[in-house]
Amino acid sequence: MASKTPEGLLHALLLDRNGSAKTIGPADIEKWRPEDGLIWLHLDVGERPPRAWLRDTIGLESQVVEALTADETRPRSLNVGEGLLTVLRGVNTNPSDNPEDMVSIRLWIERDRIVSTRRRRLLSVQDLKNQLEQGVGPRSSGEFLSELIGRMADRIGGFVDTIEDRLSSIEEVETDESLQVRRRSLAALRRQTASVRRFVAPQRDALDRLYRNPGKLLSDPETNSLREEADRVTRYLEDLDLARERAVVLQEELLNELAQLQNTRMYVLSVVAAIFLPLTFVTGLLGMNVGGLPGIDSPRGFLIALVLMVATSATMLAYFRFRKWL
Repeated sequence: MASKTPEGLLHALLLDRNGSAKTIGPADIEKWRPEDGLIWLHLDVGERPPRAWLRDTIGLESQVVEALTADETRPRSLNVGEGLLTVLRGVNTNPSDNPEDMVSIRLWIERDRIVSTRRRRLLSVQDLKNQLEQGVGPRSSGEFLSELIGRMADRIGGFVDTIEDRLSSIEEVETDESLQVRRRSLAALRRQTASVRRFVAPQRDALDRLYRNPGKLLSDPETNSLREEADRVTRYLEDLDLARERAVVLQEELLNELAQLQNTRMYVLSVVAAIFLPLTFVTGLLGMNVGGLPGIDSPRGFLIALVLMVATSATMLAYFRFRKWL
């Protein structure tokens, strides 16, 4: 009877420890032994996680199965027996998706076996698969983990560079007409930065614990490589913190610009109202329907009133300039 392909299995590869790999079927998975080579199983656990298959057929502990199939995860690393349980997050570079909506990858790594699960596609995993197909892939489980973390860090670095470029472009724009556009762009940038930092910070801590306590799984060169990747993620986290501080300062500057713009407009309106206040008084006074108003019987009455109002306006303008209010 043919073995049934487990639901959610994306690929099963047998690595020859020389950089190449070949695809194997369900029957080969069940018959696999450590001496056959390094096996890599990659599964999608989105809708119906194959918990029973992972536990009964693959032989993983319940704690590991729950971690690999959990609905929500955060970056962490944990030594369990002879294996290493690692949960990481990568920038979402899938088309039409938001980069800040980071994708999780869960890994169970032993010396001769790798089990990885995901709920959404992570391009860094596809990169490793392509390398193995080209014969230039990882040759051990530790090297697999190091290269995967390196490719995820590359994409985090690219996202951080994008954030810094966008922030610089917002800082360089100085026209008043784009003030509202700049505020909206800055708000979106701050949301993205906060979302990514939420996972990069614990990922830095997870990588720090990983290279400080690698167990027996990782060799010294692989541990050193993980240390370099942890340092790189730390640098990206510091860049995100700096970008966040720059965004706060820039937002304060934009608010000050907006307040200054509003004050300037209110000032102009106040000056205009002050100039027209005496004119309104004169027109109101001369418009009363009572006897005895000057100039009613004079053919030059309107001209005299007009000259009086113009002179009053000119006097007020001169006074404002003398006080340096204009």
